[in-house]
Amino acid sequence: MSNISGRVHSYESFGTLDGPGLRFVVFFQGCPMRCRYCHNPDTWPAHGGMEATVEEIADKIERCRSYLLKGGVTLSGGEPLMQPEFALALLRRIRELKLHSALDTSGCMPIDVSAPVIDAADLILLDIKALDPYEHKDITGRDNTNPLATLDYCERTLKTVWIRHVVVPGLTLDANKLKHLSEFLKPYKCIARIALLPFHKLGEYKWKELGLDYTLAVTPEPTAAEIKAAEKAMDLDKTEKPI
Repeated sequence: MSNISGRVHSYESFGTLDGPGLRFVVFFQGCPMRCRYCHNPDTWPAHGGMEATVEEIADKIERCRSYLLKGGVTLSGGEPLMQPEFALALLRRIRELKLHSALDTSGCMPIDVSAPVIDAADLILLDIKALDPYEHKDITGRDNTNPLATLDYCERTLKTVWIRHVVVPGLTLDANKLKHLSEFLKPYKCIARIALLPFHKLGEYKWKELGLDYTLAVTPEPTAAEIKAAEKAMDLDKTEKPI
């Protein structure tokens, strides 16, 4: 397993936004979605990035181990589930290191591909882009059949999930849509946390460098007041459950 290799875009040694505590984040290369607000479009090509073995990554994690004991390791991307064997091997190695593991995913792969990887992670950070399949396709280029099947699988297996939803003015920052999403998510016992992520434009320059059409160029970032209103629409104080 330690000799299994895959494509990695980059690493973050002390991440604070991708799971509980300080995290070592491995950003996988390759993603089948084309989210209009993606801030890392350079992770899309499957053959980009750099090749790394599980053991090479484990060595990097070991160097930060003392800082990760109350945090752990997160597989992000890109989309880790595009490289299921690599992701599974790395999660098993993380478990051998006795560190907490999280899988940050859009849930875009079929569940028969992703199930073993989900089973091996301690926590799933699941991005829900939109509930309406047509809106989801407009935002990502794909419908939401697999993401919702991923959430259902986590419910059946009682896998702990943190839901993340990006709010974009004029797109997903809509009170009725947010209320609908809140009502949809409430029955799921596997969901421990729901977070609204404000749309930002930090990666806009990457779209330009890659010659991509950035359709949100004139879209503003949400204000603090808009985020507060969105959280109220989601009724987060009632939907968020203890971790």
